[in-house]
Amino acid sequence: MISVHSKYEIMISFFSGISNIPSTELSKLTDIFKPTQIKKNEYFIIAGEVPDRVGFNISGLFRYFYIDKNGKEYTKYFEMENDLLISYSASLLKENSRFYIEALEDSEILVSQYKMFSDLINTNPCWEKVARKLIEFQYIKKEKREYQFLFDDAETRYDQFLKDYPGLIDLVKHYHIASYLGISPVSLSRIRKKIIL
Repeated sequence: MISVHSKYEIMISFFSGISNIPSTELSKLTDIFKPTQIKKNEYFIIAGEVPDRVGFNISGLFRYFYIDKNGKEYTKYFEMENDLLISYSASLLKENSRFYIEALEDSEILVSQYKMFSDLINTNPCWEKVARKLIEFQYIKKEKREYQFLFDDAETRYDQFLKDYPGLIDLVKHYHIASYLGISPVSLSRIRKKIIL
């Protein structure tokens, strides 16, 4: 179990790595983010609901995914330690989230009400820079994914998955990985066997 003090240090280090933030501003994070635990298979955000919170993943693994009208799942991203858990567009526009955020293992996170986080962002230019950087990171990730689906074959996407998420292949169910790659579990098995051979 990570101590509460250490949890905040991890989050403060994350935000400090994005931009030069005064210590007086960083200390405000401890006022709005509170530690909590989320069990494996529980949801941090549920599709169809307006998300009212933002999380920071201290120790755990999460999956962002969609479910279509036929019940088929499409994995959007995997989120590992030291990153935010948020449905950006839904939070900004106060609309229903289009996807779920699910814990794939027992996880420790820090949670803030989205309004409190948004209010903090608006209090100082240093936080506005952080917000812009975070959105830029998300845009880059989204653009990269779009390119992969348009121009890369399944084997190339799998190779990129291994680079983007080292070690995850042994932690995540293979049908989740297949849905992330946009292929069937059978196709994923075929690709893995080919690489091994």
